[in-house]
Amino acid sequence: MSRTGLRLSGVACVRGGRLLFRGIDLAMEAGGSALVKGPNGIGKSSLIRICAGLLRASVGTVERHGKVTLTDERLALDMEQPLRAALDFWARLDGAGPQAVDAAMAAMALASLAQVPVRMLSTGQRKRAALARVIASGAPIWLLDEPGNGLDDVALSLLGDAVAGHLAKGGIVVAASHQPLPLVTPVVMAMQDYLPTEEAA
Repeated sequence: MSRTGLRLSGVACVRGGRLLFRGIDLAMEAGGSALVKGPNGIGKSSLIRICAGLLRASVGTVERHGKVTLTDERLALDMEQPLRAALDFWARLDGAGPQAVDAAMAAMALASLAQVPVRMLSTGQRKRAALARVIASGAPIWLLDEPGNGLDDVALSLLGDAVAGHLAKGGIVVAASHQPLPLVTPVVMAMQDYLPTEEAA
């Protein structure tokens, strides 16, 4: 994972004619993690999408060095396919082999559900499946929007282990959450600190 990095400089976001946040600077190098905190509706998901390149910053610049993978409220898995087939589809698009899917499913304790259609999975199982897709991608930069939603304590521990392993290999993790997450010594960004002046007052 050489030359892995994510840098935001003076980033602001306007959605629907409303300034959500401004002045965000973030410099992430290999092995670094950031936790974006704040209540619902404050702009955490918009910031993650800006990091991913799915949303353009209204002001400022974003630099990415390395492939990016994202998980958010959209499952992005074929609901009618067995779980393994649905994950294999994304692995092929990402240029990853079946061994990567095996490892990802094991990391999220999903091996026993390989032949279960995605639509039959519980909320927590679907969230673990989405995280397995991220793990199998091989992307050095993980962008996780509310990754803990629907996870029980055991699954949160699995997430923490996966994140720790990714960081140890030189990956980057940026996670947005309104709840605590098991991230390794993250940079903590409170979105309230980047509100427009009239919002922060």
